Amino acid sequence: MPGAKPMARGRGAVSNASGRFESMSREDFDDGWTELDEAPAPLRTTLTAEKARVIIARNESPDVGFDRSINPYRGCEHGCIYCFARPTHAYMGLSPGLDFESRLYFKPEAARLLERELSKPGYVPEMIHMGANTDPYQPQERRLRITRQVLEVLARYRHPVSVLTKSALVARDIDILGPMAADGLARAAISVTTLDRSLARAMEPRAATPERRLWAIRQLTAAGIPTTVMFAPVIPGLNDHEMEAVLQRAAEAGASGAGYVMLRLPLEIKDLFREWLDEARPDRAARVMSLVRQMRGGRDYDAQWGKRMKGEGPIADVTRRRFEIAKRRFGLDAERTALDVTRFKVPPKAGDQMDLFG
Repeated sequence: MPGAKPMARGRGAVSNASGRFESMSREDFDDGWTELDEAPAPLRTTLTAEKARVIIARNESPDVGFDRSINPYRGCEHGCIYCFARPTHAYMGLSPGLDFESRLYFKPEAARLLERELSKPGYVPEMIHMGANTDPYQPQERRLRITRQVLEVLARYRHPVSVLTKSALVARDIDILGPMAADGLARAAISVTTLDRSLARAMEPRAATPERRLWAIRQLTAAGIPTTVMFAPVIPGLNDHEMEAVLQRAAEAGASGAGYVMLRLPLEIKDLFREWLDEARPDRAARVMSLVRQMRGGRDYDAQWGKRMKGEGPIADVTRRRFEIAKRRFGLDAERTALDVTRFKVPPKAGDQMDLFG
């Protein structure tokens, strides 16, 4: 985009426009500095503790296979430009652009809140999904270990869980996920969007490299954890040609299933993604957006249930057929076994009377 500012090193978004709920807006302007002048200080990540009242989020979406999830973090330092969670930062009075990937919130009481919710009389267990909004294994998890604490609680309560990530850090918690998987209580999914390191660095600047994600699949499957590869999002004209290669490499690493989601551009993401395309891949920008609109009824996005995940039209149909053929070809089409909800049990607390018949 002519006149746009250079991309911040190590960040996905090009800009930091105000959120849609703000009464005042901000915009970029030319202040006279050029690339020949000394660069300003790099954008730093800040962390703020969030005092949550509950930790299990509920949804009624017919497009996803779960009705409850846990998100230990708001915002995500991975900085994936296409992330559908970016608009949620607007509710915090922040920008879905650079703020989303640099001004992060974490829930230090997540494990305690989870214990309280699981212990309520009448709680009915169903699979809890982690990674539905932001990545539970983003870089700050190495130090904060909130996701691990949540998994420890789920393991103690024998509660089924699924995890979605694009980080190799998930392998750290194999000691928890492995035994849970042996009891039918855990499975994982690794998102591999591209095998092209250059594209991955530009599009997902602080996520693990494609090879490290494949390594994570090998580690998880070797530990007996059923692992799916997610080729998501599919971006026509940018990464769609890699579908078969990604599925093949994942199958070779031990993945037992595969899924895909078409690029979604709701709310502020459509402007952020177009801006990023113009800067990162200007030679493809017009074609990519044309193909996206051909899947979305001529618009950047269609939020209708049943259409938002896969799109519609000839391009979406061809993608779906290619995916099904590749799944069968690489042995990724086995029926997925449901996780076991019957093992759930609230563990006794100190001082509780022993159950002589338990």
